[in-house]
Amino acid sequence: MSTSHPAGNNPAHSTQPQSAPAPHTAEVATPSGTTASGLKRGLHARHLNMIAIGGAIGTGLFVASGATISQAGPGGALVAYALIGMMVFFLMQSLGEMATYLPVSGSFEEYGTRFVSPSFGFATGWNYWYNWAITVAAELVAAAIVMQYWFPDVPSWVWSLGFLALLFTLNAISVRGFGESEFWFASIKVVTVIIFLVLGVAMIFGILGGDSVGFQNWTVGEAPFVGGGLGILSVFMIAGFSFQGTEMLGIAAGETEDPEKNIPRATRSVFWRILLFYIGAIAVIGFLIPYTDPALLNPDGDIALSPFTLVFDRVGVAAAASVMNAVILTSVLSAGNSGLYVSTRMLFALAESGKAPRVFASVTKRGVPMAALLATTAVGAFGFFLSLLGSGQAYTWLVNASGLAGFITWVCIAWCHLKFRRAYVAQGGDVKDLPYRAALFPFGPILALLMCIIVILGQNYEALIGNAEFASLLSSYIGLPLFFGLWIGHKLITKAPAVKPEEADLSRDAI
Repeated sequence: MSTSHPAGNNPAHSTQPQSAPAPHTAEVATPSGTTASGLKRGLHARHLNMIAIGGAIGTGLFVASGATISQAGPGGALVAYALIGMMVFFLMQSLGEMATYLPVSGSFEEYGTRFVSPSFGFATGWNYWYNWAITVAAELVAAAIVMQYWFPDVPSWVWSLGFLALLFTLNAISVRGFGESEFWFASIKVVTVIIFLVLGVAMIFGILGGDSVGFQNWTVGEAPFVGGGLGILSVFMIAGFSFQGTEMLGIAAGETEDPEKNIPRATRSVFWRILLFYIGAIAVIGFLIPYTDPALLNPDGDIALSPFTLVFDRVGVAAAASVMNAVILTSVLSAGNSGLYVSTRMLFALAESGKAPRVFASVTKRGVPMAALLATTAVGAFGFFLSLLGSGQAYTWLVNASGLAGFITWVCIAWCHLKFRRAYVAQGGDVKDLPYRAALFPFGPILALLMCIIVILGQNYEALIGNAEFASLLSSYIGLPLFFGLWIGHKLITKAPAVKPEEADLSRDAI
């Protein structure tokens, strides 16, 4: 992996223009070899594909999708997920172009440092690290709740600690161990969604479960668009959170064999997965379950049952609730597994570039950054125990900050891509020579950037228009001052200048 250097030595801060980039002559590590940082390129194409798809399929689809239809109607939910899907498609195009050109575990931190400024890279890296380190804690809490369904008498902390030990072990063995576990976790989710879609379409056309349902649920009450524009906006936020994790592909690129071949392949397939799994599932649920069904959302505004459970139950799948509970547990463990992996690699990359203590840059013979893994695991455990103390208010604030951090990362990806292209052209590079080119540049990253900002500002629009107290407003937006604090604080301390396009570091000889 390429590392950042002090301002005096980094080409990004050189007073001399850089030579034109030569994308296809870089000394990239061999497909099955070791990177310059000691990490192993042990992830195969199938691992990368499942990491990409696993990041996009989780409890947001299995559980929250029913609530979105209840709030915005089938049409409103479909529009919201389609728009967010388009945004994610363009973000992944941007990330795919940069990750293919520069496949490093630092990913967004490295791109921010090279193409924007060292301070921007510092803030981006630490933002992403705490994003997923705290998410690991959240998934441990969720896993314990799932297990209470089968074992209500076992204390929740027992399950959480047991799952944390499992996730740590999977990540500590090797990157291949992580890749294999994530492959099977994601495979279960994919198979479940495919079965759901097949059974759902059969029910829609009357092949299963009686007569064809037609469009009756799209015209009941206020359907298809419930709540108008505000209804769609509220679902917009939920849909955005559901897609978080797709950017993990950029982190995994640093340990992927033959990245110039496998990263573009995984990037291209994201659009079709979004179309099939999210848009398809929302459409099926909208046809089969009316938005007024109390099983989707109870009077208190809480999610009552997974819409997948409802459909499987109506088809006659034995123990449908237990089956879906098991799948949801798989999703939770998958998210925790991936979260521990990417946050560990980001902490490792920060240490490599001098933005974190050097001890976290150590690597075992198997290519595992063990010190970074131990530190991140400790943070996950601390977050979990924090959730057990008092009212859990501090933990709620951490989770809110973590959720917003994901959208901030997406903004950073879009901005880095715009700066990367500008630097590439400024230094005499021909866009046609890029190993992979993002579609519809610059429209794609600009649109994604604007949509991400809309989502960020709309986190708690009720509070913004004066319908909520200050504490609620601060809790929703706490991630923003944290990010800007990191950015500005690093800038004030280091005095590191912004990177000029003609001086950006486009070298690929250390990856």
